Amino acid sequence: MAGAAGISRKRLRHPDVVRLSRDTYLPRALLSDLSARISAVQLTAPPGAVVSHATAAALWSLDIPLQRDDVRVHVTVATGSAVRGRADRCIHRSPLVPTDVGERFGFPVTTPERTWRDLAMTLEPAALLAVTDQVLAAWCTVADLEGQLARRPSGRGSARARSVLPVADPRAESPMESVLRWLLHTAGAPAPVLQHEIRTPAGLFRADMAWPDRRVLVEFDGDVHRDRAVFVRDLRRQNALVASGWTVLRFSSADVLGRPDVVVAQIRRALAR
Repeated sequence: MAGAAGISRKRLRHPDVVRLSRDTYLPRALLSDLSARISAVQLTAPPGAVVSHATAAALWSLDIPLQRDDVRVHVTVATGSAVRGRADRCIHRSPLVPTDVGERFGFPVTTPERTWRDLAMTLEPAALLAVTDQVLAAWCTVADLEGQLARRPSGRGSARARSVLPVADPRAESPMESVLRWLLHTAGAPAPVLQHEIRTPAGLFRADMAWPDRRVLVEFDGDVHRDRAVFVRDLRRQNALVASGWTVLRFSSADVLGRPDVVVAQIRRALAR
């Protein structure tokens, strides 16, 4: 194919060109470009191949937490296809009906609801909850996801999808907030109110998670909170909330991932007061 395009073998061995897999190459400058990697894989993918799973999630702007980086392009092909995976692509074999396939940025891709059902087969519940929250916030209704689950009611991931869906909430504002919420759910803690508004003499504030009847709120601090202006605003906000009688607990990803039992115990103690 390269030869037909007038590209010599010598050119393909140039340091500026990267070999993705057998007979698939890409300019090094485009390695981080998802669209370029998908286009490269499509050149040698079988007819009817559809972008799916984690790659479809990326196209739909869904952030999957708790996962290692995977630069492979995930595609779903017909069940009887003999095509094999390569270094640059992960092949999934599964039936696809027309309503499972859409288009995003010019690529054939599984719909958000089908992508969600596919990811339920591989993601842990906390990560799947984060994806579910995002899907509901941007693309689907609960009924859409229930319909997808009804079409594939058994098999890998079905129980996980059923356990996560009732906990999902489109008001979640970050994937790690969703991860923390799943930790609390599995620990049997009362469900929080998301994005709860609290009026104080210093102004109106909104909490990531709150238990208004206990006057307890939890905030997840992502990287943006390292900015000095944000840090100063956070301190003033926290002081105003504490002065108004609220218990304020703040956690980072280091807490949620590194010592989840401690995080859950601290929240449970605050709720028990």
